[in-house]
Amino acid sequence: MRATVAAALIIVTTAIYAHAQPAGTNGRAGTKPAAAHPAAQTPADTAKAMTQAELQALQSDLAWTGHYNGIINGEVSDRLIAAIKAFQKDRGGKQTGVLNPQERGVLAATARKSRGNAGWKIVADTATGARLGLPARLVPQRSSEGDGTTWRSSTGTIQILVTRRKDADLTTARLADHERKQPAGRRIDYSAVKPDVFVLSGMQGLKKFYVRGQLRGNEARILTVLYDQATEGTMAPVVIAMSSAFDPFPADGPPPRKIVEYATGVSVSRDGAIVTGGDVTNGCKSIVVAGHGNADRIADDKDHGLALLRIYGARGLQPIALDGGAAKGGLTLVGITDPQNQGGGSAVSRVKASVTQGAGGGELALSPAPALGFSGAAALDANGKFAGLALLKPADVAGLSGSAPAAQAVLAPVEVVQAFLKANKVTPASGSFDAKVAVVRVICVRK
Repeated sequence: MRATVAAALIIVTTAIYAHAQPAGTNGRAGTKPAAAHPAAQTPADTAKAMTQAELQALQSDLAWTGHYNGIINGEVSDRLIAAIKAFQKDRGGKQTGVLNPQERGVLAATARKSRGNAGWKIVADTATGARLGLPARLVPQRSSEGDGTTWRSSTGTIQILVTRRKDADLTTARLADHERKQPAGRRIDYSAVKPDVFVLSGMQGLKKFYVRGQLRGNEARILTVLYDQATEGTMAPVVIAMSSAFDPFPADGPPPRKIVEYATGVSVSRDGAIVTGGDVTNGCKSIVVAGHGNADRIADDKDHGLALLRIYGARGLQPIALDGGAAKGGLTLVGITDPQNQGGGSAVSRVKASVTQGAGGGELALSPAPALGFSGAAALDANGKFAGLALLKPADVAGLSGSAPAAQAVLAPVEVVQAFLKANKVTPASGSFDAKVAVVRVICVRK
């Protein structure tokens, strides 16, 4: 299924407007139905067990591969399940509507490549105050004048404009009517006007155009995308992503953290020392290591994203040997995914990842990013030796993949972990190379 922008507009626009309304009993905020027997579970049931962030990432990835043409809102729909099946069909696989870990990894890598080719990032426009997703590599030329900003490709085949208008008598109907006529000769193929948002699309000369505007009080902020028909193959997923990512009136402050968040920890000594991810254990009212009880966070390394936990009176912990593997090439990550990803279970799993050096000698990036719950997972080299700790951290604003925060996967190499433990007077015991027995589930409770 290769969706065109025009075919997606009614889905995207309706969902944008409906998503702003109060959730009912069928939404994520409403009453959840009774759990079905596992044997009767449908692809939609499986998707509903995912977190909203995971669903948004899935929708975003499917949009970037050209399979999903709806709003990226973290909600389950028939369109999402159909997109998953279409992706599976294109890969020659069984169309189950549920991605296995290998398929999810391929999807993430393919979407990441598409986003990278476009230079996708989220930017805050100082001229209008809006936040928008931008294919920076496609439109490198930027100019600002008055109440707007324009980005252009070097050849002028693609243009992206953000503008603002203020008037005491503004309505979306008047705004949409003005956009229909400016510039003269626009042909409208699709139009939707709601009390606070409007969307138009069609042809402007030889270019396709998409306009989305939103009204708040007496001010409107409007996104316009123009592109030659020859670039539609590239721009169709970009426009869908831009429509979902466009935040004309962004709220201040970061999104709230989850009340309960799961991570993986690695036991490094027999007396209860566990190293895990720093970000996922920030702001916890209590921390529990499953099967061993409460833990205290006794140290952190903010530069490298590490945290040190201590379980007092712990028994049965089996530390991993920190002899030092090679933090390069292909790695195996050993961790425990979020329980919602495994039907409430706590099984240890292994996933493959590659590690690359960041630009300018920066952080070691892991690709594809593992599922939620893997922050703090053990990374093993080709010989099965501990090569470092896999960490998931929220992306900065410039690195978001869509309207939802995306996780970046990085590796804290074994040398960094060893130095962190030494600085906090933890002497790792000689342990096992079997990471499966050394990893534990870490549960952060914030309220």
